[in-house]
Amino acid sequence: MSLVDTFFNSDVMISAFPQLLHGLWMTLALGVVSIVIGVLGGLVVSLIRLYAPKPFQLLMVAYIDIMRAMPMLVVLILIYYALPFVGISFSAWWSAILGFSIVLAAYSAEVFRSGIESVPRGQFEAAAALGIPFLITLYKVVLPQAIRIVIPPTTSNCVSMFKDTSLASTVALPELLKEGQNAQGFYANPSPLIMAALIYIILLWPMVRLVSVLEKRFKSEKAR
Repeated sequence: MSLVDTFFNSDVMISAFPQLLHGLWMTLALGVVSIVIGVLGGLVVSLIRLYAPKPFQLLMVAYIDIMRAMPMLVVLILIYYALPFVGISFSAWWSAILGFSIVLAAYSAEVFRSGIESVPRGQFEAAAALGIPFLITLYKVVLPQAIRIVIPPTTSNCVSMFKDTSLASTVALPELLKEGQNAQGFYANPSPLIMAALIYIILLWPMVRLVSVLEKRFKSEKAR
């Protein structure tokens, strides 16, 4: 068989497309839900890390360090397979959502922390001198500036999260890559896997370019 027949077999790709489309919807759902929960959770964690009493700050530091150091695959295995031994069980869907979210929250927390700390401390002091409460200062003065800074790295983290959804097959979820593997076995041809990879590229390439555009725009604004 030729290279085209083996890896780019159009007949196999067309036949496998409905199966891959089902996996794509699962990937999109996993990615979107995990990103929303993870980014919002990261913001909460960063605020606790920065402004809560010392014991809570240390707890958040430990959480961030452990989640960033632990492989995503291990996190998923612990949640889905290990927690039932202590009486805590989640469905495959919620195990994947929980695993992706808590890891993304750890990365997002560091991004938000960096963004908040980049806002000049004098703005807190000026707001306090005007009698503006701390929470209002944080909400209306500091966070709007910090969010502009964290958009590029947060978008990059979201791209990585979408790619990590391929690990959801570990907890028996039929996401895009898993469906590609199943189709590969059914047709005895790797073309469905190649097609799954092409779908990932089509889905994520615009987000990758968006990161570059945002980074350039932020640098140009900062240079003014």
